[in-house]
Amino acid sequence: METKYLLAGDKAIVVEFGDIIDEEINRKVINLMKNIEESSLINSIYEMIPTYRSLMIIYNPLKITFNNLINSVKNIECNLKILDKSEKNIIKIPVFYGNDFGPDIDTVAKHNGLSIEDVIRFHSEAEYLVYMLGFTPGFTYLGGMNSKLETPRLDNPRVKIPEGSVGIAGKQTGVYPIESPGGWQLIGRTPIKLYDPKRENPILLKAGDYVKFTPITKDEFDTFLNEGGNN
Repeated sequence: METKYLLAGDKAIVVEFGDIIDEEINRKVINLMKNIEESSLINSIYEMIPTYRSLMIIYNPLKITFNNLINSVKNIECNLKILDKSEKNIIKIPVFYGNDFGPDIDTVAKHNGLSIEDVIRFHSEAEYLVYMLGFTPGFTYLGGMNSKLETPRLDNPRVKIPEGSVGIAGKQTGVYPIESPGGWQLIGRTPIKLYDPKRENPILLKAGDYVKFTPITKDEFDTFLNEGGNN
């Protein structure tokens, strides 16, 4: 698919690389963002927001015109420096699976004809790409989940989901970084704070990172929590 450049209000554009969820497309999004960050163009940009398949660029119209921005981004896109996949940033997230922290793990297991042990093994052995963030501060949309774990969302979403809850919805898995409503099937919880406004970088994960979930015991969970929940 040819790259599209779309107008998004009076000081933003959207660069669209495709119309499906695909790791290669997302890699182009992240590549473009990082190449812009390393160029002089970044001085005219307020913010960049990567998604599954596109990059929104919010710019300062007092520093650069719309046409000059489009031409500059197109020039960078045509000369992209490809990211070295061997240098990927892998963040390990400890998870206590099941029990009260994963009230839907039985549902996921039964829906897919698996044991609870299988659910934990399949979920923790994969390496997940952070495609994008959204919904709430630090909420990650992860790709790479084993298809054997695919489970529909809850028919009736919960009003309150505890911070750190790990869930599954369809082909996706993710972690709720703050207490919030939600409709994903909850299979566990992490003591790690994915969002902490007191940190220098409040959001732990970013688009382009990789996540590896690590099973832990309840005692280990409590130890992490007592240490402040920082990775």
